[in-house]
Amino acid sequence: MERAAVFDVDGTLVDTNHLHVTTWWEAFRQAGHRVPMHAVHRAVGLGSTDLIAHLLGEDRDKERDAELSAAHKALYGQYFDRLPAFADAGALLRRLHGDGWAVVLATSAGGAELGALRRAIDADEAIKATASADDVDEGKPAPEPVEHALELAGVPAERAVFVGDTVWDMRAGSRAGVRCVGLLCGGIPRADLEEAGARAVYDDPAALLAALAESPLGGASGDE
Repeated sequence: MERAAVFDVDGTLVDTNHLHVTTWWEAFRQAGHRVPMHAVHRAVGLGSTDLIAHLLGEDRDKERDAELSAAHKALYGQYFDRLPAFADAGALLRRLHGDGWAVVLATSAGGAELGALRRAIDADEAIKATASADDVDEGKPAPEPVEHALELAGVPAERAVFVGDTVWDMRAGSRAGVRCVGLLCGGIPRADLEEAGARAVYDDPAALLAALAESPLGGASGDE
């Protein structure tokens, strides 16, 4: 039976977390909110509505959520033509594909943003499917995005590994019943990723690729 390697994208395969921090900070500033960048960084990985709720609270003017999301989208869109993939991100996906894994992306990005991210990774031939937050009722840390990715791959949770860079990723993967691998390149501390459910932690895609044989993604069959 096939195995699935499910990947978060922002901060995991593409070096975009701090771009999201800056553009969300600016969107909040334009709307009259003073939100510290470190708080925005900790919230990156949540879907737009959940991120806004996490940072502004439930007593905010929710009618302005769409305005904030649109401002962030417009600001972030300025970088679409130069989003930088992490070293060996594409090589990692191609290696896993060659080893018999079904590679699925699980991301809140869609449309032009997803297209820009996939161009940056440059490994379309290795990607079986993409699970978007638009396809589920709840985004990370709910398990639905990972569960949807498994449905697309046609693989049960016990035959899957989820790779991400935030505590939201680790919680979503753990709740979906898959083994989780954390990457430090998104800027979240190792201890936080491990506490949230990471079974193993690596610096970045290149480090995971270099240690692949000993990792939860090791071996052609993926057996531990």
